[in-house]
Amino acid sequence: MRRPQLRIPSWLPVDGFILALVATVGLAALLPARGTAATVADNASTGAVALLFFLYGARLSTREALAGMRSWRLHLAVLACTFVVFPLLGLAARGLVPYVLTQPLYTGLLFLCLVPSTVQSSIAFTSIARGNVAAAICAGSFSSLVGIVLTPLLAALLLGGDGGGFSARSLVSIVFQLLVPFLAGQLLRRWIGGFLTRHKKILGFVDRGSILFVVYSAFSTGMVEGIWHQVSPWQLLSLLGVEAVLLALMLTITSYGSKKAGFPRGDRIAITFAGSKKSLAAGLPMATVLFGGGAGLAVLPLMLFHQMQLMVCAVLAKRYAARVPEEMGAAAAADRGQARRGEKAEAVGASGR
Repeated sequence: MRRPQLRIPSWLPVDGFILALVATVGLAALLPARGTAATVADNASTGAVALLFFLYGARLSTREALAGMRSWRLHLAVLACTFVVFPLLGLAARGLVPYVLTQPLYTGLLFLCLVPSTVQSSIAFTSIARGNVAAAICAGSFSSLVGIVLTPLLAALLLGGDGGGFSARSLVSIVFQLLVPFLAGQLLRRWIGGFLTRHKKILGFVDRGSILFVVYSAFSTGMVEGIWHQVSPWQLLSLLGVEAVLLALMLTITSYGSKKAGFPRGDRIAITFAGSKKSLAAGLPMATVLFGGGAGLAVLPLMLFHQMQLMVCAVLAKRYAARVPEEMGAAAAADRGQARRGEKAEAVGASGR
């Protein structure tokens, strides 16, 4: 007799990478790096961030991203949602301090609103929903490309006096840890692009391993400095509630806004998923450069939002897909009705003649 197995519902995706991140945070809480080990971990984290952005640059096809600009209205809509609407909502959330959010958690929430859109999950959910996958690829890639420059600039503008730790030193770190490796990857892409494509799976482990190491270093520093004593369970629940409202607002704005703007169904789906998401892979390394020792609390809102967006958008994508047969049936019925009206009109015209 088989024993019943506990399975996670298909509509409730628990990202394995999120589980690995949680385990890494637990390891940092139990065994934080101290003294010489902390110095080694910090230097290794700096190298991991540079490696990540070198690989991002080497894999991102600038030609494809720019070629997609033929659909400039769609890309403009995604960029506006990512770098205008999101930051405005983040600024509006300042009124929740200190009643609902603490200042450090609000800083992390505002940083979340400045991060570029994700690529992989936007493409996956657009595909499930039977939307315009090519548009989602171009929109996500172009957002990542723009975010390399725009996210640090927005952070300088909005986080400079908000505890973000942004300074001239941070700007130098951004240039040498993020921008220079990214540009180097872009320049070497024509020679190493094929190698990266052939070993995509192995390099995926390198990406995630580097991010996990960056997270360990950041959270380890936070444990040593005692920043986690600043967060209570009630404050975490409050943060989750605020992020749920933020995600709901962005999904509503992208969905109904694109419909009012007259985009076709496939483009509306791409805008909804690309315009409402934030990239964990890009945001975590950026946070370690911008916030240094305070990166632990700063990335917590982004980590929670990432899992929330996966769960909600998985359900939403399947609902979009389920509507396709109904919409096709309605369109076919409308075509048949129009054909019948045309036949009647011809019959009337023939009788009149």
